[in-house]
Amino acid sequence: MQLQAGWIAGVRQVPSPHFDTRPESDTPRLLVIHNISLPPGEFGGPWIDALFTGTLDPEAHPFFAEIASLKVSAHCLIRRDGEIVQYVPFHLRAWHAGVSCYQGREACNDFSIGVELEGTDTLPYTDAQYQSLTALSLLLISHYPALAEHITGHSDIAPLRKTDPGPAFDWVRFRRALVAGADNRTADGKE
Repeated sequence: MQLQAGWIAGVRQVPSPHFDTRPESDTPRLLVIHNISLPPGEFGGPWIDALFTGTLDPEAHPFFAEIASLKVSAHCLIRRDGEIVQYVPFHLRAWHAGVSCYQGREACNDFSIGVELEGTDTLPYTDAQYQSLTALSLLLISHYPALAEHITGHSDIAPLRKTDPGPAFDWVRFRRALVAGADNRTADGKE
């Protein structure tokens, strides 16, 4: 994978209007892992793309009436089959974290990258999702080195509001894969 002007070359791109510029001095230094399923507990379909592009039909499902007017996005979504979809270039601010705080600093959207996993708090994520998340994270760390030490869940930066990625997310597995991937890159002379 390679980045070109903030976009990952070769992945599906669905540009979202729900973004703006980061404050002048801010660059990505926090990676936030989320989960999403639309309708809740269901996978596949066009609904996440529609939510992040502001085109969700409030009449397509009873739950959508509650959320169709939201202006939200993430930088990327990783679907159940491991497909990565990108909505916002990484150097811009996606609207994924909401009211949030990390290590005493509020407004995490200013300095974070948001990655959504298609899933729920309680259903195991797929092997393909862990593989894609690891590859994506290593790519991002190579461009934004501070991310290596600052990866967290949405529940950690908004604990009174959010529970994702939930207990189903295997942090130990993910962190081991990152270490192994970083070791492989160093051994291959890519860094």
